[in-house]
Amino acid sequence: MDFSIRKAQKADMPQVLRLIKALALYEKEPDAVVIDVSTLEAMGYGEAPMFTCFVAETATGIVGMALVFPRFSTWKGKALHLEDLIVDEAYRGYGIGLALYKQVMAYAKEQNMNRVQWEVLDWNTPAIDFYETSGATVLRDWNVVQIHKEGIDNLTK
Repeated sequence: MDFSIRKAQKADMPQVLRLIKALALYEKEPDAVVIDVSTLEAMGYGEAPMFTCFVAETATGIVGMALVFPRFSTWKGKALHLEDLIVDEAYRGYGIGLALYKQVMAYAKEQNMNRVQWEVLDWNTPAIDFYETSGATVLRDWNVVQIHKEGIDNLTK
């Protein structure tokens, strides 16, 4: 299958949002996505972009994406967070996910990052196997901790 990987453009954000929603559905959180196209456009393409996105494209359109943003590690320094990597189900098994993953790593190298990190659900064994085969370490003794807007608001009253 012919495909190419490129940096996403503002005009790609409707398709990126479609993929984000598909990932939420796959992760059994279909109602968790609250952002919209205008948010992605504003946050990714304004004066101070908050993320970089790469897309996989075939003759039929965008079929995959990887979204990253910089972070700082007190242990390692410059780091890159991989927020989402998703390939449309019908296009899995053609190397598109691996190509997106390699593009993220190339970008991390280009940006002189000391680490790339992300989360993976413990039941997502295909992804875990993929990451471990690539040389990544899955830290099984760490828990992801989050506080959402309502909790932030409650703590800052």
